[in-house]
Amino acid sequence: MGSAKKTSNTARQARIAEMRRAEEARDRRNRILTIAVSAVVVAGLVVGGVVLVRSQSDDSSSDTASDGKTSGEFVAGEDGVQTWKGTLGRNHVTEAVSYPAEPPVGGDHDQVWMNCDGDVYTKPLKNENAVHSLEHGAVWVTYTDKAPKAEVDKLAAKVKKTPYSLMSPDDKQKDPIMLTAWGHQRTVTGADDPNVDKFFEKFVQGEQTPEPGAACTNGLSE
Repeated sequence: MGSAKKTSNTARQARIAEMRRAEEARDRRNRILTIAVSAVVVAGLVVGGVVLVRSQSDDSSSDTASDGKTSGEFVAGEDGVQTWKGTLGRNHVTEAVSYPAEPPVGGDHDQVWMNCDGDVYTKPLKNENAVHSLEHGAVWVTYTDKAPKAEVDKLAAKVKKTPYSLMSPDDKQKDPIMLTAWGHQRTVTGADDPNVDKFFEKFVQGEQTPEPGAACTNGLSE
């Protein structure tokens, strides 16, 4: 049993390391692409600034669309995980979103994600940014002021060692400590609750991820 668990953890760490290497390579490509695009934009401004401004205005309008509304309900599993059965919108929006759950498990969201490369935040996050992190396959750990500080500290240490995870306070949620992934959520009793490791193992870049391998860096850091 111990050997099998060790093998599983080793495989998981190897998978996360490979995802991190892929993300770093993708970031390098994105920087090169950004430089190239910037050069094209400058040239476009020289040739036809008015056309460029009009094009940007059209793109901005499409970013504020919010026609992919969330609908459905939670269904409780035998393992204690609440799974959202229904539709979760995935549009990028600029306005505030009214989510049916706290913390939200998905839905329309801001176009910029919260950094989720083992990031621990000490202040509540804007849901619209954190939901974007969930879309990238992150697990979000949240807690209220009723959670024991010792448990919060131990959970923070776990998050800091886990790419594609983030943590923040949320006094609006119903339970002291909760774990959230895209479309999934559960309550845990503390850092030593075995369900913490089970949830991380299953949902960090899990099958539920709408955009597997998408970046958890270069987003918002506060």
